[in-house]
Amino acid sequence: SDDEDSTKQLEEVFQAAEKNYSLLKAGGKSLSYSLDYSYISDSRIALDVQNGVVRNLDVNPSGTHSFTNSFSFDYGVLNNLTLNARIPLSSRYDTQNSLSATEWGDVSFGLRWQPFAYVPGKATVTLSTTLSTKTGVSPYEINPNERLSTGSGTYSVSTGLSVSKVLDPVVLFGSLSSSYSFEQSGLNQPRGGNLLKTVHQGQSYSFSGGFSYSLSYDTSLSISTQVGYSTETKLTFVGSGTAVSPDSVSGSMNFSLGIRVDPKTITNVSFGFGLTEDASDLSMGISYPINIGAFNW
Repeated sequence: SDDEDSTKQLEEVFQAAEKNYSLLKAGGKSLSYSLDYSYISDSRIALDVQNGVVRNLDVNPSGTHSFTNSFSFDYGVLNNLTLNARIPLSSRYDTQNSLSATEWGDVSFGLRWQPFAYVPGKATVTLSTTLSTKTGVSPYEINPNERLSTGSGTYSVSTGLSVSKVLDPVVLFGSLSSSYSFEQSGLNQPRGGNLLKTVHQGQSYSFSGGFSYSLSYDTSLSISTQVGYSTETKLTFVGSGTAVSPDSVSGSMNFSLGIRVDPKTITNVSFGFGLTEDASDLSMGISYPINIGAFNW
């Protein structure tokens, strides 16, 4: 029917912007490119650790510009199960030390699964899991005064639950996720006059929710907010015990515009800003599907 066709068109534009809510048919393949920019300004603190107590020695204002080029490949294993791989290439610039770096980021692999058959007009539930590797330059294996990191430095596993529902001309959506970072040992990094040997970042949780409004059946505007909570990070030093950083909370507001530029191509432009000190001050991005040769990706 016309109503079902319009609902499908609206969902397609929405899912191009919110990948966590989309799946491919069995055997389907898609390759997309995205360019993301973020800016973080903060005050860097020089630390000294004595008897497990962290002391602040100095505070220096700084800012970091990050550009990430990433290619994402999706493959439909089953009609309700999609495999994903993401390969990022990051370029960063530090204003304090005038450092720059262009290196590979952390490669990740994921699965998205819809346990219930899709029914037009009903809420869609998607479960996901992602393994993030540490292929990027680790912040725990470099001299931060001479080189910039492009990765987290640890392996991590995350799981998530996403729910969306079409109420034409609006799509409501929300997600919950949890991520666990594995302990990284065998380090040998000088830090604050001590030698860092082990890092354990622990657990983090995230919630996001919002709505996508159809400006037309080929264009949608999404507005969402994201809140994250991370547990304490434990740093173990040689001869001076373990130092613990406090829990942190981050929040951000995000806007994205999805546009169908031709019957098979939907591009997405996004903009966001941080609501808390631990979030990026500014973020922008653009993503675009890639068609290669005679293959329809």
